[in-house]
Amino acid sequence: MSSPALTEDRIHLKLILVSGKTKEFQFDPSISAGDIAKYLFENWPQEWNEEAVSKADILRLIFHGRFLHSNVTLESLGLPRSKTVVMHLVSRENLPEPSSSDQELKNKGRDTRCCQCSACTVM
Repeated sequence: MSSPALTEDRIHLKLILVSGKTKEFQFDPSISAGDIAKYLFENWPQEWNEEAVSKADILRLIFHGRFLHSNVTLESLGLPRSKTVVMHLVSRENLPEPSSSDQELKNKGRDTRCCQCSACTVM
């Protein structure tokens, strides 16, 4: 899954730990965040030994400020191939609950009203 030479059919990830340490990896676009966590746990870089974790399922990827659920694939994020994409790697037991502002943004995307009154509906 990881290789030193940049290839066009892979997604190139630069992972940053909380400590600031970084390492670059290449993955197939169809791999999920959970599979990346498992791969990293099983192939933990020697230079990250001080940050080693006890199990794979507490490793979380953060992309654009959002935790990725384990079933999200790199391809589904629309990441470019053969270019470096930066993500953070953290250890966390559970994903945080969505904030009220996150829910408001989701709701705005689904709102069919043209204004805040309850009488208007766009058909």
